[in-house]
This record gives sequence, structure tokens and C-alpha cells, in this order.
Amino acid sequence: MSNNAKTVQASFFALIALTGGLAILSSTMSKTPVLPLFAASLGASPAEIGWIVIASTIPGILVSFPAGALSDFLGHRRVLVASLVVFATAPFLYLLIDTAWQLMAVRFYHGFATAIFGTVATAAIAERYSADRAARLSAYSSVTIVGRAIAPFLGGALISLASFGAVYVACAVSGVLALAAGSLLRDAAPGPRRRLQLPHFWKSLVTVLKDRGIMLVSLVEAAQYLVFGAIEAFLALFAASLGIPAWQIGIILGVQLVGIVFMKPLMGRVSDRVGRRQVIVPGLLLGAGSVALLPALPNFIGLSALSLAFGLGFATVTSSTSALVADLTRNGRFGSSMGVLRTVMDVGQSIGPVLTGWMVSSAGYAQAFFLLAAILLGAALLLGAGMEKERPARN
Repeated sequence: MSNNAKTVQASFFALIALTGGLAILSSTMSKTPVLPLFAASLGASPAEIGWIVIASTIPGILVSFPAGALSDFLGHRRVLVASLVVFATAPFLYLLIDTAWQLMAVRFYHGFATAIFGTVATAAIAERYSADRAARLSAYSSVTIVGRAIAPFLGGALISLASFGAVYVACAVSGVLALAAGSLLRDAAPGPRRRLQLPHFWKSLVTVLKDRGIMLVSLVEAAQYLVFGAIEAFLALFAASLGIPAWQIGIILGVQLVGIVFMKPLMGRVSDRVGRRQVIVPGLLLGAGSVALLPALPNFIGLSALSLAFGLGFATVTSSTSALVADLTRNGRFGSSMGVLRTVMDVGQSIGPVLTGWMVSSAGYAQAFFLLAAILLGAALLLGAGMEKERPARN
């Protein structure tokens, strides 16, 4: 690759990482911690708040594949900019809300932004970078995680110092900046890819769904995010049930995030060198072990160590799953493949808190955590047995 080509590639990555960081900062600030507090101030019942929270996840299940497939035909930039328009406009709608049902509708609209952008940005990176694909995808993910980490602190401070409206104004500023940065992106091959025809669109879906390797990796990703969503929702409650103070619970959850941010790019580089499965399976086993041990170490130090271990395992797995799907993708259908991966992932992440809540209510935290550990262990065995070897990419 020439020096000029390397410079273009580096500029593209810096720009899409900046865009993603600003977009996710805006999106996360609109829900954490402001969303339940704002909903309660509107008189929403606990059941209504639950529906309001879920409203933004539904678009991920509905549009991840269509968005990815469209980007294969129309080019990634067009679809990315369309999602960024939602990022830029949705925050202003929160300022007009008077009822809980209006809030639910705006959350549903806002959910399309993250569903489309996450799928297509991942596909764009996977298409451009082959030699260091996992490292690039992991570095991009870490940038978005930093934006996700800053959002609760900034949002909480704005609520305390000003108002709910100030939070959504800040979301709007970040969303508009993301749109401005994203507008500068360029496709690898400028201009329309192919003429969009419905039969070709469905052929892309069928081709990806028939690929056993891609579907297997998608199921592994779903299992990992099922457990991640459950731990995100219930580790804090488990710690609180032990009498651990709120500030220590914040540290328990915080070290997990730190582990993810720093480990993901490192394991992405390792994955590029040694292979995807050699990284994913140990990560699943690390996650399973750390979750299974949660009831055995019911104190601040123990839970912090296990939370960190789970974060390292999560980072190890997710550093390579998207890259492995890209490696298995044929005929340049990166958007379609990433769309299927993200759709299955969203289903898993949605199931996690519901399943764990039912288990905690019926059998207690220990049994719930053992079930989650078993899911990760099963995913490791499934991947180990189901992929005898990694098929080289044929793009």
C-alpha cells in the first residue's frame, strides 16, 4: 500500500471513530441517567418506564439487516449520513415532550440512529481493513465506549446543575457535531455500488442466513451480549442486596468498563495474528468463570475483581466476533453480514435482563448467575465444535 493510500485509510478511520464517539455520546446521554428520571417526572408508571426503555431497542431488531444490505448497494456513506440525521434531530424532539407516550415515540425514533449507524460503521471498517481488521474494529469500539462512559457523568451533572432540557441540548450539540463530521466521510469506491433491486436485496439476506459459519458466530455474539445485558442490569442490584454502598457499586461496574476499553484493541491485534477462534473461546471461558464465581465472593474486593475479569472476557470475545463474520463474508456483502450479526445480538441483549429477572425472582441470584455462566460455556463449546477451521475471506 502506498503512503498516500495509508494516509487516506488513517484519515477515514480517525473520522469515523470521531463520528461514532460523538454519536454514541449523544445517544447514551439521552438515556443514562436522564431517561427514567425524565419519564417519572412526566408521571410514567414503572410499567410504562419499562416500555419506554425497550422502545429504543426495537429498531435494532427491525432495521439492522435492511440498513446493512442497503449500504452494500448504495454505499456506506449515504446510509451513515441518514442515521446521523436522526442523531442530530431526535434530541430536539425531547424538548417538545409533555407525556410519557410522546417520550416512548421519540425513543423509538431515536433507536433507528444507533441501529443503523452501528451496523453500517462496522461494515465500512471491515471492508476497508483486512490485514488489521480486528484491531481496527476493536479500536473503533473502544472509542465509542469512551463516549458511552462519559455520557452518564455529563448527563448527571447537567441534571443537577440545570435541568432535563439542558441534557437534551447537550445531546443535540453532540449529535449535530457527529453529523458534521460524518458528512466528510467518503466511500472506498465513490458513487453508487449497484442498482438496488428487491430480488437482489432478499438474495443477500438468504445468502447470509444460509452461511453456517456466520450464523454460528452471530449466536455466540448473542450469547455474549445476553450475559452482558444481564450483568449490566443485575450486578448492581446483587451488590446492593449485600449492603455494598452506592459509591463502591460504581467502582465495581467502572472497573469492568476500564477493562473493556483497554483490552479490546489489544485483543484485536492478537486476533489478527493468531486467529479469531483462538481468542474468542478463551474469552467466553473467562467470562463464564467470572460470572459463576460472583456468589462465592460477595464483597467489594471480590466483586470488583470478578467484574474486571468479566470485562476482560467480554472485550476478548467481542474484539474478534465482528472480524470473524467479516472474514467469512462472501462477495462483499459486509453490510448484510453485519446486519444479521447485530440483529441476532440485539435479540440476545434484549432477552438477557428478562431471563435473569425471572431467574432471580424464582430461584435467586446464585442460580441466575450459574445459568448465565452455563450460556457462555455452551457458546464456547458450540464455537469450538462448530468451526473446525476458519474459512479465509472471499471478497
